[in-house]
Amino acid sequence: MGGYYDELETRDAGARAEWLAEALPAAIGRAKTAPALARMLRDVDPAAIRDRASLAALPVIRKAELTEAQKKNPPFGGFATRLASEFDHIFQSPGPIYEPGRRDGDWWRLGRFLHACGVGRGDIVQNCFAYHLTPAGMMFESGARAVDAAVLPAGTGQTELQVRAAVDIGSTVYAGTPDFLKVILERADDQGEKLAFRCAAVAGGALFPSLREQYEARGITTRQCYATADLGNIAYESEAMDGMIVDEGAIVEIVRPGTGDPVEDGEVGEVVVTTLNPDYPLVRFATGDLSAVLPGTSPCGRTNMRIKGWMGRADQTTKIKGMFVRPEQVASFVARHPEITRARVIAEREGDMDAMIVQVESPREANGEYASSVGETLKLRGRIEVVPPGSLPNDGLVIEDRRKYD
Repeated sequence: MGGYYDELETRDAGARAEWLAEALPAAIGRAKTAPALARMLRDVDPAAIRDRASLAALPVIRKAELTEAQKKNPPFGGFATRLASEFDHIFQSPGPIYEPGRRDGDWWRLGRFLHACGVGRGDIVQNCFAYHLTPAGMMFESGARAVDAAVLPAGTGQTELQVRAAVDIGSTVYAGTPDFLKVILERADDQGEKLAFRCAAVAGGALFPSLREQYEARGITTRQCYATADLGNIAYESEAMDGMIVDEGAIVEIVRPGTGDPVEDGEVGEVVVTTLNPDYPLVRFATGDLSAVLPGTSPCGRTNMRIKGWMGRADQTTKIKGMFVRPEQVASFVARHPEITRARVIAEREGDMDAMIVQVESPREANGEYASSVGETLKLRGRIEVVPPGSLPNDGLVIEDRRKYD
């Protein structure tokens, strides 16, 4: 179980660049065999997409576009390279939105995360992710098979039966949401049972430091991954517990919310992912989540990019004065003025009325041109406040709602 999952995890920068120069053109070429992506990438020469800079020139795919495409062309909206009948599974997530799945290999790439958790042959994974309609249960089962661990397909709920099974079978690994493990442990305490969990591989919810500490006090090492039904594993924690390491089958960019423009390393922005999955090759898929790149490499020796983990939602659409203001509108305003480095829309209450303030980082003073652009792009009037470059918080927010209604 020890060591690295494979040699990919410890490649140097040069080897990674060479790999990307081969992997990206192949991935884009394969993506163009999916009808929807063929239309989006119609004028793109796959051979020209060889690094992150050239990748950043391609359009971003948003969840709303995927949902609309699936309504018009069910079940996958033309984003898959196979017919629906050629997949082993078809899942339905809330929305509804449909995702494909296959049994071949570690299709969602969760094995790398479980290996980093120390899970392998001899372990029994009590998989408490849902198996009904949604893919999380199968995602983690596939990962467990990849590391030769046995699986109890426990699913969600039925806490008393979960405790009985964990005791009788001797489950050594919990897989599920962070908080459901606490429910199982407390029920076991009530029944006077001692469980054999030594490790918890969690996802799908917030892992608060206090919860991790409670599990550690019981001798349960707890690590989390960042995965989605569309993309599979995106990033994961290792024994270093220093940020989340990007999975080897994903290419992650951090972009300014509402745009596809990459931000500087360390700046908070939206997570955009390109997968190398030949069956479902999503290109620059916007997750709607905020994060930031961490400098350097992990102390554990894995050399891929690291991110800080989940830092909030990028979709900050807010209704002000009865009108929706969206991050892409703010981005459109900024694009009109090259001297503006960043902007933030603030919604406040003045008496019983909504008020909008637009803060801009600019070396220039506020002028009528800024106010005019705000009116044209945001469709609302607001007060302009010019602030020094670099003074707005590095939190990924482009729309901040400060209104209180109590």
